[in-house]
This record gives sequence, C-alpha cells and structure tokens, in this order.
Amino acid sequence: MSGTGRALGRRLLDRLRRARHPWTGWRRAAVIAGQALAGLVGLFAAVNLALSLSTFRGDDPAGRMVHELKALWHSPLDGQAVSDAAFADVYPELGPRPTAAAIRAYLETQARDGEFLFDHALADHILRRFGRIDARTVPPGVYVGAHALGPDGLPFVPVTKYLAHYLLFPRHAYILVVPREGGAVAFSASTVDKLGVSGVDGDHLRAEMVPFDYDAYDFPSSGQALHEMTRIVTDPADKRDVVASLEAARAALERLQIRYGLLAPNSNTVIGCILEASGDISDGRRSSMLLALRAPGFGADCDLETASTGDEARATAVP
Repeated sequence: MSGTGRALGRRLLDRLRRARHPWTGWRRAAVIAGQALAGLVGLFAAVNLALSLSTFRGDDPAGRMVHELKALWHSPLDGQAVSDAAFADVYPELGPRPTAAAIRAYLETQARDGEFLFDHALADHILRRFGRIDARTVPPGVYVGAHALGPDGLPFVPVTKYLAHYLLFPRHAYILVVPREGGAVAFSASTVDKLGVSGVDGDHLRAEMVPFDYDAYDFPSSGQALHEMTRIVTDPADKRDVVASLEAARAALERLQIRYGLLAPNSNTVIGCILEASGDISDGRRSSMLLALRAPGFGADCDLETASTGDEARATAVP
C-alpha cells in the first residue's frame, strides 16, 4: 500500500474512533452495535445478490432474469390459484398448451446446462393438465432442488418472493427423484414442527418422503416460487433402490433425534450427507464454498456424534 493510502486509512480509523454520538453509555453502544449489524446484513445481501446475478445464469442471463421476475410475479398467495395466463407468459416459447413431450424436451435442454429453474407456474401447469409430475414431463433423474425460505401469506410474502430470492439467506435444499415409471417423489428434511409432526420436540431434525404435489413440503409456492434444480443422476435405473436408500436415511434421522442447528446440522446438512454417502457427489463438491454460501450447512461434517434417548449414536448417511 502506498504512503498516501496508509495515511488515508489512518485518518479514517481516527475519525471513527473520535466520532461523536448523540448518546453516551449503553445507548451509544446500542447505536454502534446496530450499525455493525446493519453493515453485516448489507454485506451478506450484497454477496447473495452477486451470486444470484453471476452464477448458474446460462448463456442468456438477461433472459433468465426476465423468466425469474415473471415467475415471481405470477406466483399467487398461498391458497390461491395460479392464473390461466401465467404459464404462457412465463414460457412463451412453449405456448399455452404444449404437449407433455414438448415440456420434457424443454427441461431436458435446460438440464444439460447444469442448474435450471422449476417454478410455480410450470409445476402448477403440469399438475393441472397431466395429474402428476412424472417422467412424461420431467426428464428422469435425481435432482437437488434449492429455494429461498419464507412465508406464503401477507404481509411478508413480497419480501419472500423478491428480496429473499435475490438478497437474503439461506437456501433450503431437498432431493427430487423422477423415476422412469411412477410419480416424482420429494425427500425433504426440516425441523419437526415445520413438518407438522406432533408429540415430539419441535427443534429436532426429521425428514419426509412424499409425492411431489401441492401437499409436499417443498412444492413451489408463492414464498418459494423459484426452485433452482440441478440433476445429479441421469435416469435412475431402479426407483426402488433410490427410494429405499432415502427411506433408510429418513428412518435413521428419526431414530437419532438430532437437534437442529442454525448453520449445522440442519436440513441442508442432511441432504449433502445423503448425497455424499450414496456416491452421487464428492466430499469436495459438497463442501465447496459456493454451496456453503448458498445453502449453509451443506458442507458440514457428516460424522457427528448424536445423542439418542440418552445413548451415543453415530449416523452413517445422515449427520
């Protein structure tokens, strides 16, 4: 650093140290703490915005942005129907009533580029016209989905739909299995209370595996209208093997009674550990900085000792 730069730095630090505040004592400390917190939130928001606008954007980032904004605009409040015009507006290249084969071909092309969008308008259109989400419209495979977290109703949903997608942390990850035959299945992990399990400590991690439809925990909705999907396995040969391994992980998680952690272990940790244990992703990829920023907990240690009914237990496919 040049002498001029060092002098400017010293003057800035001196100004901060000698800054006058209208209050003294604990009030002054509270103001400084609030300013520091606001700066930290602003820093994380700037990092997430940079990631949102620079990663997984494909060959047409401007077109991707238009798609995202349209999908967010057309995603209604929880309990309300998606408008009839939503699909044609979000997917003009497909038209208002494409065939199942046309939708599948479109998503196959998108999946070749890595991460692609699966939004509220598309999921609702498929369900309304074809009855369920399956290999007729979505290419067979195992997918990792990630979406912003937040409520579906007023007054917070505007924040969830726009600011949470572009600025706020974290992303919630889940696994979607689309077999050659039969309906798509979603594996979701979360705290017990969010999954609606009664009679158990609500702060423990639990998982569910259900058909990917309106009632699924991770189905696209207003608060989580945009899902960033990554296909990690192409065309699972045997649905029974994939679902059986996820069912085993679900049962293990229920047995271990792992207490939720803000950064780890959490739902993202569960998904990352399952994928690594199955050999679908490497430890290096699971622990990458990008995933750690976008889905905190994804790269946390999978070999954690966990108390289960007073005894020490060790998980294998779950943290």
